[in-house]
Amino acid sequence: MLNIIRIKNASFYAYHGALSEEQSIGGRFEADVDMYTDFSEAAKNDDLNLTINYDKVYKYINKIVHQQKYYLIETIATIIADGLLDAFPQITKVSIRVRKNNVPVGGVIDCVEVEVSKERDE
Repeated sequence: MLNIIRIKNASFYAYHGALSEEQSIGGRFEADVDMYTDFSEAAKNDDLNLTINYDKVYKYINKIVHQQKYYLIETIATIIADGLLDAFPQITKVSIRVRKNNVPVGGVIDCVEVEVSKERDE
């Protein structure tokens, strides 16, 4: 059985970007995580130990977003995807979307978003 556990719109204030102003002033970043797994045994037994603890997932993402400054949100999404596959053996596939708000592009846009999808076998 294939199930999905999603974290939607986790928000962080961090200091990422290619411009020095972005790395000194900071901005709001958001992340979505889709974790593909089989949680049927956890649901059947109502047991957190048999599924993915999304509190731990959120704390891992928070750590990555704040531990250092990155130029690219592509880098952040890739590091999160790789780390979750390493830390949670129950995840068979993961999709990470990272959004950057208030992007300095000389025009009005809502945000820029990147997506990384990885499977355990890759």
